[in-house]
Amino acid sequence: MARMAAFVCALIICFAIVPAAYGEYYTKSRHVPRKEKVTRLHFFLHDILTGKNPSAVKVAGSNRTEGDKSPTPFGSVYAIDDLLKAGPEPDSKTIGNAQGLYLSSSQDYSKFTIVMCVDFGFTEGKLKGSSFSVFSRNPVTEADREVAVVGGRGKFRMARGFAKVKTSHFNATNGDAVLEYKVTLIH
Repeated sequence: MARMAAFVCALIICFAIVPAAYGEYYTKSRHVPRKEKVTRLHFFLHDILTGKNPSAVKVAGSNRTEGDKSPTPFGSVYAIDDLLKAGPEPDSKTIGNAQGLYLSSSQDYSKFTIVMCVDFGFTEGKLKGSSFSVFSRNPVTEADREVAVVGGRGKFRMARGFAKVKTSHFNATNGDAVLEYKVTLIH
């Protein structure tokens, strides 16, 4: 009986110590209202698949698209380092770059669609060092389309929002394109 009482006392002491040992990691949560900012951006993305120094290169492709003559056949994956510019002209001021991947995801070329995972980073001005990220379906053949902003860093940390995308120029023969972006970020 004495052994049982000693065992029970030992258990009580162990259970009394456990909350103190692990309690330092617990913090009480509380809701802190945060004022959100809305930032609107307007720029042009230059996606170049041709020439001596393309900004988009095919890194993988399906073996089932041999007959596909489009510049971006279904199942193709492209790595990109596209320039972000103030205007649609090739000599307009560079303000950043878009780096990431896009996948040609539509079997019907007349409804050409990509899925993009791209970080839009700024290298000039007050946004230098900040970026926002897009992970979204982009139905390229639609005149006006929208892609989802899913995050950001720097001044755009915890960003969410959307980008309205319009094709400013597209060469159907080689796939080169200039895209106009009007972005609304909530951060």
